[in-house]
Amino acid sequence: MNKPPMTPEQEAELIKNYVSTQLPTVRAQRAGCLAKLLWSPVVGLACLAIFYGFVILAAPWSLHMGGRWTPFLTWHGYGQLHTKDGAKYPLYVSFYPSSRFRSSGLRLQGLRATGGLEGSGWICTSPGVTQYLDLSGTVYGGWRSTTDSLMEFRLHEHRILQTGGYWGFFDLRGRWQGPKLMMAERGDHGEVGSPFRSGLRIDYASVALGWGNYADFKRVCARSTKQ
Repeated sequence: MNKPPMTPEQEAELIKNYVSTQLPTVRAQRAGCLAKLLWSPVVGLACLAIFYGFVILAAPWSLHMGGRWTPFLTWHGYGQLHTKDGAKYPLYVSFYPSSRFRSSGLRLQGLRATGGLEGSGWICTSPGVTQYLDLSGTVYGGWRSTTDSLMEFRLHEHRILQTGGYWGFFDLRGRWQGPKLMMAERGDHGEVGSPFRSGLRIDYASVALGWGNYADFKRVCARSTKQ
């Protein structure tokens, strides 16, 4: 038997009852969203504090590199690389602390290794033309800052896949002199650079690296002339 149709008053009462049962759920959802929004910054700040606490314990020098405050744990700069044959190549490097050390040993020139380095570099091979490089290295001496520390790193051809095979590289080693990182490769550790697949070869090179950004380096590269 068919039910009699509801009157408008009955329909209104039914809708009112349905909405009243849903309001607590909607309010709870809004309260939950508000709590998440308020909680997210708190969690983010806590994670940031934990991260910097770990950095201060493990590699405090990474917060003060080259005589300047480096809160992002990265130093970047550029300079003119001079080779033994008289050629000049603008060079840009960017590096940050790493748990991996290069294989030169845990002591060098009487200094103990205090941290690893990773990063990247670009070398200007002709006006406006650059080649991307991978950087790995080690910091010796120094703890609260890089003052009086010895920096050593290897710059080699970038590889997308870290498989075996041949690739070119050159090494640099040096110390900070004020805001400048004075580096050279003298071959005193029995190994000199290996030629790149492009034919580029960097042997017994030296460079004075000063703080600067990639855009500045690109402008210098655009005006450079190989000598």
